[in-house]
Amino acid sequence: MTPAAAVSPSGASAPGGGAPPLLRLRGITKTFGAVRALDDVNLDVHAGEVVALVGDNGAGKSTLIKTISGAGPANGGTITFDGSQVHVRSPQDSAGLGIAVVYQDLALCDNLDVVENLYLGREERGHNQPFSRLDEVAMEQHAIELLEELQVKTLASVRTEVGMLSGGQRQSVAIARSLLGEPKIVILDEPTAALGVAQTAQVLALVARLKERGLGVILISHNLSDVFEVADRIVVLRLGRNGGEFPATADQRQAVVAAITGLSAESPAAAAAAAAEAAAPSALTKKEASS
Repeated sequence: MTPAAAVSPSGASAPGGGAPPLLRLRGITKTFGAVRALDDVNLDVHAGEVVALVGDNGAGKSTLIKTISGAGPANGGTITFDGSQVHVRSPQDSAGLGIAVVYQDLALCDNLDVVENLYLGREERGHNQPFSRLDEVAMEQHAIELLEELQVKTLASVRTEVGMLSGGQRQSVAIARSLLGEPKIVILDEPTAALGVAQTAQVLALVARLKERGLGVILISHNLSDVFEVADRIVVLRLGRNGGEFPATADQRQAVVAAITGLSAESPAAAAAAAAEAAAPSALTKKEASS
């Protein structure tokens, strides 16, 4: 296995038969004083594609996501969205383009039920007036329809308080909430962190359904087994720079691990690390949970 197996940054191997990417980042830089957190980073995301963003602690994953979401605008480089160059200076800019982010903490209110969490801050009102009565029936019906469309079948009722839900169910609610604005790209930050096997399978199936809806998905994960299960491409960041781009096929596992760790793809150490990760995914990659 050699580094030549990596796909090019143009995303030519992505779904869409050579169609231009929905999101294209070129030469993205981000500095914090004298520290260059991102240095000339490129990323493409196509519609109907899951792109996994992986890397060790301090690789720049979270910083890159903040530049896309507007939470930490880039200092340099260009962002092209749906064929047009754009400037993302705030989360409102990002949301206006059609980019939704589901952060690891989910930002759900435990004392509110599923419907109330889905519509928190965007409640539907009977006469579309600021002080008119909430249209509880419409919100509940829309919530049921959305969860059914996503094939979320483990919720007994959409009126269950979120604090009573399991980790997988809470993640499903957070992802469903991100879809209310009809985004074109959804960014998932560690969606399977701290979940059990069954709950992880539930969330990964939901990621696959986002792809089926034609959305572009950016998946940040420290668990390479999850990544290889649902991703189409894997983009590695290392020390704030592009460390490699690979098709998410089983024969690329050793090359991905080598790119993350900085080892030679053909070295015995990389082979041993890849074998250890495959046997016990969390053992190698637990330390990559944040950057």
